[in-house]
Amino acid sequence: MIRNYIKTAFRSLLKNKGFTALNVFGLALGLATCLIIVFYVFDELNFDSYNKKADRIYRINEEIKFGGNENSYAVSPAPAAAALKSDFPEIEQAARFRNQGGNLVKKGNQNIKEDLMIYADNSILDIFTLPMIFGNPGTALSEPNTIVITERIAKKYFNRTNVVGQVLTFNNTDPYKITGVIKDIPLQSHFHFDFFIAMAGLQESRDNAWFSSNFNTYILLKPGADVKKLSAKLPEFLHKNAGPQMESILHLTFEKFEQTGDYFKLNLIPLKKIHLESNSVGELAANGNIQYVYIFSAIAIFILLIACVNFMNLSTARSANRAREVGVRKVLGSPRKYLIAQFLTESIMVTLAAAVIAVFVALALLPSFNQMAAKELTVTSHMVIRLVPVLLAVVLIIGFLAGSYPALFLSGFQPINVLKGKLAAGFKGGRLRSFLVVSQFAISIFLIIGTLVIYNQLKYIQSKDLGYNRTHVLIVWGPFGESARAIKGEVKHIAGVQNATLTMCLPTVNYGNSTSFFKDPMVDQKKALLTQEWTVDENYINTLGIQMLSGRNFSKDILMDSTAVVINESAAKLLNFTDPLNQFLYSPSDNMATKMNKYHIIGVMKDFNFKSLRENVTPLLLTLGEDRGALSMKINSSNIPLLLDQVKDKFKQLASDQQFRYSFMDEDFDSIYRAEERMGKIFITFTSLAILIACLGLFGLAAYAAEQRTKEIGIRKVLGASVITIVRMLSVDFIKLVIISILIASPLAWFAMQKWLQGFAYRQEIQWWVFAIAGLGAILIAFITISFQSIRAALANSVTSLHSD
Repeated sequence: MIRNYIKTAFRSLLKNKGFTALNVFGLALGLATCLIIVFYVFDELNFDSYNKKADRIYRINEEIKFGGNENSYAVSPAPAAAALKSDFPEIEQAARFRNQGGNLVKKGNQNIKEDLMIYADNSILDIFTLPMIFGNPGTALSEPNTIVITERIAKKYFNRTNVVGQVLTFNNTDPYKITGVIKDIPLQSHFHFDFFIAMAGLQESRDNAWFSSNFNTYILLKPGADVKKLSAKLPEFLHKNAGPQMESILHLTFEKFEQTGDYFKLNLIPLKKIHLESNSVGELAANGNIQYVYIFSAIAIFILLIACVNFMNLSTARSANRAREVGVRKVLGSPRKYLIAQFLTESIMVTLAAAVIAVFVALALLPSFNQMAAKELTVTSHMVIRLVPVLLAVVLIIGFLAGSYPALFLSGFQPINVLKGKLAAGFKGGRLRSFLVVSQFAISIFLIIGTLVIYNQLKYIQSKDLGYNRTHVLIVWGPFGESARAIKGEVKHIAGVQNATLTMCLPTVNYGNSTSFFKDPMVDQKKALLTQEWTVDENYINTLGIQMLSGRNFSKDILMDSTAVVINESAAKLLNFTDPLNQFLYSPSDNMATKMNKYHIIGVMKDFNFKSLRENVTPLLLTLGEDRGALSMKINSSNIPLLLDQVKDKFKQLASDQQFRYSFMDEDFDSIYRAEERMGKIFITFTSLAILIACLGLFGLAAYAAEQRTKEIGIRKVLGASVITIVRMLSVDFIKLVIISILIASPLAWFAMQKWLQGFAYRQEIQWWVFAIAGLGAILIAFITISFQSIRAALANSVTSLHSD
């Protein structure tokens, strides 16, 4: 019986090649898109899952509201790890990272800048799954001046992996003994480091400072530990350990501190949630965004729904063509259940064929998607084992769902009505079909509006006045040694270099050093300012084109400027001085505030965006000093390659042992919003696919609508109807449905994109023309699709159309 179903279904599908091709192509395109999105979502949701103990690993996060500022931090105090392990028996192990940036590493006669370095406790090897190829994981990071490196770095510097006992020299002065080699860290990790330096050599790690937070702290819970109960104990834990220092610094208890609305809290975040759900200050790398996972998952479902709708629509639309077949079968005694089975078999066969094609299409398109999404997605054997059963289940589900209505609809025809020709056919007879057309075009219009909003926001970001001039700023990356000022002086003499500044504190660098300042030497919570503190030189403000609102810039000729500060508007507002110029600020010189440093305000600069446009401008304070992290030059040259060569020559003359690494500030700025840019491109691609699939269905429906009204068209033409009249008659019903789709999709899209835009502190409001373009575009696309069939039907020979009658 099943064999007969398959044979009959195969013949029926071959008999209607156009219908079959449309259905298979539409479903294959929808399934292929879904598969690619599934690969992406699977990759994002499985970050850090390579750790065998991932379900028991948590990071300690910190939340602070103080001095007019409010922030979430991925770091915590140095003593927190040891205290947590000591106070809570449910904690099996605790470990810390301390990120202090990169170092120059000696290789032959050259120093190579390595950025992926971090200080680490030896216990990280107990918590995280970092397989050690050579060395003893129990002691590898126990002694000062020892390091564990990855397999990649071992090959890079020694051309082999067994390098335990070898020495690497940092910054020409500091020797570090290699005590272990681990496998390269998987791509699906929220941190990627190649050098793990023993925390034992870092004095800061031994400080008992509860109000200085610089350490990424992780804990491993014992099996069966209750994380909710542990979280509930953290406030008391913090009060006990940090309370004495708060009383010493602020002369307040925690209770009185919190009565004003300020707070200092610790909380736990599961390891697997860090990549998608954490965007705190001090992250070890740029994280993803759970919103994008939700959005792309929704797009996958939408596109699959559109493809399934096409299947159902085309199958029911061609019902008249198979009505007599059903009538004859019923007269010959075929039960309804056999007819249902027959139509479901056809549906599943089409779905299976589409699924097979979709797999090959998805694999073929995966490299292009990787390039667009900046991912390295691969199909692993583990993924295949999990995917094949799911795909088969999807084939059956889609086959039954997409084929259920056509099967029930067609098998329910009454033989007497069918054979007498009384069956209502064509487009007008299908209310469900109209509903489905509205649904799929509403989804397409929703995606069009979303794409336009994202594009508009990205254009706004690129054109917004940030308060500093990022164009034509060349950055040469250090760190520079004693030759830093000499290099700066030499490059300023190059024609085309207008100015230059030495500092790592740049608006396009994720710099998160917050410091507390007070309005008088007596530490008072109500007179506090929590602000970013940047060390810059006297050329910084002019090089970046930052506008001074009052006061003056730093001067190297004024000795008192070593204790001077320039503040931004936001800091001035929070300090609330009548006139901030020549006022004084005080900052603790140590963690216990036993001594205060005194600064005088010499200028107020206009606010500029030194963070992402997702955030409001926060207080910023500039101090005069020497930071050799980078050299930024304001350039004005029509021959950039020549200028680069000249800068490189000066660099090599004075720092011959260092690599010449450079970038342009506007490109660095663009990279901050690369995720949104990539999302926009992916949105456009998926929206185009959704529209294409919807148009395939509309094309098929228009063809069948024209076919069902062939004789009517012939009669109208004989009676003098023009081609335009015929096209209007065939198009108007479809266009009405598209207009209904616009009315449904527009408010839904407005609400969804408004939610997305709320993630930006600075955003472009959704304009009316977005809905106008989306609506008119959908109508135009639908009309063009329908017109092809309508014009073809209108131009057909009337004699041929009426010949059968």
